[in-house]
Amino acid sequence: MSDDLVTLTVDGVEVSVPQGTLVVDAAKWIGNDIPVFCYHPKMEPVGMCRMCLVEIGIPVRDRETGEVALDENGEPQINFGRGLQTGCTVRVSEGMVVRTNTEPVYDAREAVIEFILTSHPLDCPICDKGGECPLQNLTMQHGKGETRMHFSDKKKLDKHVPLGELIYLDRERCIQCGRCVRYQDELVDDPVIHFHNRGRSLEIVTFSDPGFDSYWSGNTTDICPVGALTTADFRFGARPWELTPVASICPHCPVGCNTTMSTRREARSGGRSVIKRIMPRQNERVNEIWICDKGRFVHHFADSPQRLTQPLVREGNELVEVSWDEALDHIAGKLQQYKGSVAGLTGGRLSNEDYFQFQKLFRDGLKSHNLDLARRKLAGGDVVAKVGISSDSNLLDLGDGDAILVAASDLHEEAPVWWFRVKQATERGAKLVVLNLRPTRLDQYAAHAIHYPLGEALATVRQLVNLAKVETETAATNPLAAAAETLITANNLVAFYGSEGLSYDQTEVLARLLGNLLLVENGDGMSHAGRANNGLIPVWPHNNTQGAWDMGIHPALGPGYAPQAEPGLDAAAMYAGAADGSLQALYVAGADPVGDGLMADRGQLQFLVVQELFMTETAVQADVVLPAQSWAEREGTFTNGERRVQRYYPAIPVVGQSRADWQILAQIGERVGLGKPAFAASLVFRDLAKVVKPYAGMDYRSLAWTEKQWPDVGGEDMYYGGNAYDNRSGLGQQWAAAAEKGAVEPFDIPALDDTISTDLHLVHTAALYTPGTLIDQSAVLAPRVAQPTLYLHQEDAADQDVVDGEQVMVSVNERQVAATTHVNGHAPQGTALLRGVKDGIGGTAVIQISKIEVREKEPA
Repeated sequence: MSDDLVTLTVDGVEVSVPQGTLVVDAAKWIGNDIPVFCYHPKMEPVGMCRMCLVEIGIPVRDRETGEVALDENGEPQINFGRGLQTGCTVRVSEGMVVRTNTEPVYDAREAVIEFILTSHPLDCPICDKGGECPLQNLTMQHGKGETRMHFSDKKKLDKHVPLGELIYLDRERCIQCGRCVRYQDELVDDPVIHFHNRGRSLEIVTFSDPGFDSYWSGNTTDICPVGALTTADFRFGARPWELTPVASICPHCPVGCNTTMSTRREARSGGRSVIKRIMPRQNERVNEIWICDKGRFVHHFADSPQRLTQPLVREGNELVEVSWDEALDHIAGKLQQYKGSVAGLTGGRLSNEDYFQFQKLFRDGLKSHNLDLARRKLAGGDVVAKVGISSDSNLLDLGDGDAILVAASDLHEEAPVWWFRVKQATERGAKLVVLNLRPTRLDQYAAHAIHYPLGEALATVRQLVNLAKVETETAATNPLAAAAETLITANNLVAFYGSEGLSYDQTEVLARLLGNLLLVENGDGMSHAGRANNGLIPVWPHNNTQGAWDMGIHPALGPGYAPQAEPGLDAAAMYAGAADGSLQALYVAGADPVGDGLMADRGQLQFLVVQELFMTETAVQADVVLPAQSWAEREGTFTNGERRVQRYYPAIPVVGQSRADWQILAQIGERVGLGKPAFAASLVFRDLAKVVKPYAGMDYRSLAWTEKQWPDVGGEDMYYGGNAYDNRSGLGQQWAAAAEKGAVEPFDIPALDDTISTDLHLVHTAALYTPGTLIDQSAVLAPRVAQPTLYLHQEDAADQDVVDGEQVMVSVNERQVAATTHVNGHAPQGTALLRGVKDGIGGTAVIQISKIEVREKEPA
């Protein structure tokens, strides 16, 4: 038997578990469900509710020899002590005996349930939690069925208390288990809700402004064991048994959180099934059992009445409804007419199947390599293909002796679940190095937080890599040398990189520098690249930017990163070509370059096609507008930033006459000579897996593979892990980076001048709730949407003659943005940070600031 395993007996069943395991978890390993309310397997135990009381005995040992004493039958003597113990706080020991089904245990459970119900309302028939409520289930199992409490003695409390715009509290239902308070404090470090008062007046309150100010608030409703906490958009919306769960993937950021869409047919929706809520789906390698509030609340765009429902073709100054055949025939004819001067732009939220068909239409059908993402924000996909985080990696495995580097990224705003997992890794002992031009929320967990001046990002990282290559004696006095030593001596090294304050070309250099860091050999002659739990992770701006790179949405790289002999136009060249007339036709799918400030207007384009969910600013100017299906109406795959290909499923009926993006593109392809299109997304994936080498061997069946995960959540005992769904629909597959298969040559570092002038420069900073095509449709999140804010250093504010809270007009790259100033010392001197605005800037740019005159209203 392994030295790190402990063997004990639970109700006569022997089980071996790792040292340090709690009794309640050991019992769970063999399917023995000890009931709990306050305990949660992802949090530290507190033993508050007493529901987990069990009999625990330990072997009696001879005081002289230390050997286990035996009885007359030769069996170990067990001392059970005088009373019951909490199974959630006692850790297992060798030879321990646990009894969970004795009369004293049943009596204790009955007493705990009776005590909890003394002030709990009898409103199960109207409670949102009814049908998936741990208290309801455990009352049926252990409750008396009658009460000694007089109804008039019950405590009357407020039943509709908004803790913020997103979460409501029913104080009568709260059983003071503390799960929500502890989750916010221990796990996500947002202690914005607390216990207040004492005794029967104990209640949950929030003191933050705005209330419950956290990106993680929705998770508290999942782990609440009663109906005390509910979300604003689901409260009184449906009963759990009316809902149909459908597995999906979050479409908002590169983490690729596994989710479940709960749907229900509704009369007020004309008998259509609609999404009632988004819940986490367990994937311990991706998001564990958590999702951020953006992933939970932005789904309303799928059912929005503003969705496009019919193909539109421009006649004169108006877009008029036409049939699909008319629209597709018109597009095919025009694209062939302008075949020598046609280009395609996509957003980062389409599926792999969509991207594959998009590049196939252009490369094979129109013989054009003019393909790119509309917003060229982050480069390095080809570097990630070589030294990206290795397959079979899990950020949960990082701990003592390991290191994490985060460069030019604010993970809390860009990829919250990655921020959470990095934070958790540091608490397990991993060393964190943060490189950025300003402080972020990760700094407080970092062993080394280094802030470089604007324009010195690449020089700083280059110096870090050089220091990692040689032994240095300056680590004690040189912070960068100390950081390099931490990284190169780590057992495992994971490096995240973003684009804050950098241009697209600069992020390419950054990726190459970090790739070389991963290739540096340590004292044992080993590099980090290619080993499990090591590698590079790009913080892509969208959920499937990785898939776009893999499928060849790039002017110089085809599917699977195949180099193109004759590179096409990139996005910047397309915008210039549209403006001066050198580009005649442009096809835009899932992007809004006009609304994002990337294009002033359609310029001199002869033909513009937009394939979208909504009538965006770009669509308004188009010659043809095609209604696309949202991710909720179709099946497909996304590839997250860790290169895990994951499958999602259709949950609601098609809106209007909209079609899947890949289907639209395939039908146009048929009209330009590409042959009969595939009729299912699975067949498109089969085709792309033959062409895109990293995807070889994958299919929809292999992506649907699952295995048992720990902790065991989503079963009948919802009291143990909360209401997150277990994963029965696929854990995905992570494709292998080149370094896993053999040696990778160091990357060439092109000369790139990143120095800047001494003028005041603008840097766009991320905000999770930045306005956009999808989030703008979520009314429940509207109060939390980031407002345009300009952060200034005190000296810069004085130079510009502006004060805190003043309304100003920011002029940059021929674009003007109205914003409110915030002078709080967060911005480095010489740098203005702009938040809450769609990023059409990229890198840095000199800005001008002018005051907006605010006239007071004259009295009536």
